[in-house]
Amino acid sequence: MSFPLLTATAALPALGAVATAAVPAAQRTAAKWLALLVSLATLALAVTVLVRFDPDGERYQLAENHAWIKDFGVRYELGVDGIAVALIALTALLIPFIILAGWHDADPLETGSRRWRPTQGFFALILAVEAMVVISFEATDVFLFYIFFEAMLIPMYFLIGGFGDRAHAHGEETAATQRSYAAVKFLLYNLAGGLIMLAAVIGLYVVAGNFSLTEIADARANGTLDMATNTERWLFLGFFFAFAVKAPLWPLHTWLPNAMQEATAPVAVLITAVVDKVGTFAMLRFCLQLFPEASKWATPVVLVLALISIVYGALLAVGQRDIKRLVAYASISHFGFIIMGVFAMTSQGQSGATLYMVNHGISTAALMLVAGFLISRRGSRLIADYGGVQKVAPVLAGTFLIGGLATLSLPGLAPFVSEFLVLVGTFARYPVIGIIATFGIVLAALYTLVLYQRTMTGPVKPEVSAMPDLRVREVLVVAPLIVLLIFLGVYPKPVTNIIDPAVKQTLSDVHKKDPRPEVEAAK
Repeated sequence: MSFPLLTATAALPALGAVATAAVPAAQRTAAKWLALLVSLATLALAVTVLVRFDPDGERYQLAENHAWIKDFGVRYELGVDGIAVALIALTALLIPFIILAGWHDADPLETGSRRWRPTQGFFALILAVEAMVVISFEATDVFLFYIFFEAMLIPMYFLIGGFGDRAHAHGEETAATQRSYAAVKFLLYNLAGGLIMLAAVIGLYVVAGNFSLTEIADARANGTLDMATNTERWLFLGFFFAFAVKAPLWPLHTWLPNAMQEATAPVAVLITAVVDKVGTFAMLRFCLQLFPEASKWATPVVLVLALISIVYGALLAVGQRDIKRLVAYASISHFGFIIMGVFAMTSQGQSGATLYMVNHGISTAALMLVAGFLISRRGSRLIADYGGVQKVAPVLAGTFLIGGLATLSLPGLAPFVSEFLVLVGTFARYPVIGIIATFGIVLAALYTLVLYQRTMTGPVKPEVSAMPDLRVREVLVVAPLIVLLIFLGVYPKPVTNIIDPAVKQTLSDVHKKDPRPEVEAAK
């Protein structure tokens, strides 16, 4: 039997979470180093998956298939395509930076505080989330995917509610109340989506007789499984609703600003750069493959919702006074682009959407983590409390600027390529939607540059006059992300080579071809 590489990639952080939680309470530093080493070892396994994956080979590779619950046809079935490989690599890459950035976020509070912050638990929960996200990308059994799609809510709930941001102007009790509210809202929204999806999963089993994604998709393709039109549409809606909550798509997005505002900056990155990607990934893997006709039927409505997300998220970002809420609304706008690319039903759109998932993860991590370093120094999330930071902390201001420019998709930085592909792919089939979506780019430039201008330029406020610049640990967090943003902005081919074959196969699942250019058609 070959080495179960996919299982090992998910199991290692799970075991690391248990080991980190078991470190004695007095050994906080040992727990941090253990979590970091486990995350680096997981990254090594993810790189091994990346190296062993052949983009021109079979659709699902490194497959593992074992009986699990025989009476109900549930199997432990794993496999990765190019899209999953790219997102597993992104997840494994970001977790070490998240751990380093949050190195002191769970340290004991000041003497006399009534709240206890168990350091071991904080890092164990991060590793637990990583394990569940990775296996969600790997699962090709629908029931197995559903279990971890829902299970990751538990550690995220405790990370948001138990380890919130210390920068709060209204005292510890008020902060604790708002953290609890944000955590409960996150949990209820996602549980509601998950329960509706559970009904659809059961319905899929009744119709198909098993939970295997590959078997059901093959049966759909060769005509041996024929779903009634209404049945397929209802099942699609059950799956899509859960993924739209996780993504998040307007109007199911309202949990995200609260969660990102109250969480620490590394946990906010974990939410939007890692966990939320499961929703958009699942739209490609499950909605389009299992319900191709229903996906085409729902496309006009989904595109309108994605367009609203783009413009609405950007408009609200412009008016924010809180740095972290601004990044949250910017992410809602970016997820609108990703979902628009998925449902444009073109190879450029779907390649751009997948590439956008990777690039958004890197750019959001860079911007939010630097913002976290800034907030930790001043003790405030409010934009108005800053000014002139670039004069006292030029490295911090410079990295903040690059992260912001990546967020507005400046040419030469990674998100530009993916956003361009999404817009081209959308315009080819839906030109009006593509044109309106470009306003999101204009608004992104507005909220990003205004944020930088108000926090980093102008007279130095007395409260930031003694602000220290980035420390060595913080530079080690940010510098690799900046390098990746520039590298993938100039040379995205290593990622597109991996994802393009998988995108073409996904497009063939819905029996769609790229529209011919009008000039060529005229000939």
